[in-house]
Amino acid sequence: MSVIMTMQVEGDPKALEQFVSDNTQKMGSILEAAKRHGLIAHRFYGSDDGGSLMVLDEWPDRKSFESFFKEQESELGPMFEAAQVTAQVEPKFWGELATQDAYGWGA
Repeated sequence: MSVIMTMQVEGDPKALEQFVSDNTQKMGSILEAAKRHGLIAHRFYGSDDGGSLMVLDEWPDRKSFESFFKEQESELGPMFEAAQVTAQVEPKFWGELATQDAYGWGA
């Protein structure tokens, strides 16, 4: 079963969007690397107050993400710097619970 990976950090969502807009080729290369490592789905989100960022990914397993992140760390660093992220990024991994109430996302 796949895992959900989240990273929530203090940062500037608008600055992240600007970095991505200014670096489309670089971001495309990072996305292709993630897909080679098994990425299933990916999104960035910004908080309503404009002070936090969240990455939400689905991966086949934790090891797939960790392999990608280690390989691409030097490419991801400038993106986080541009978004004014100063704290260490700490991914969290989530497994689906068997609660019999799944809805949406192909449930």
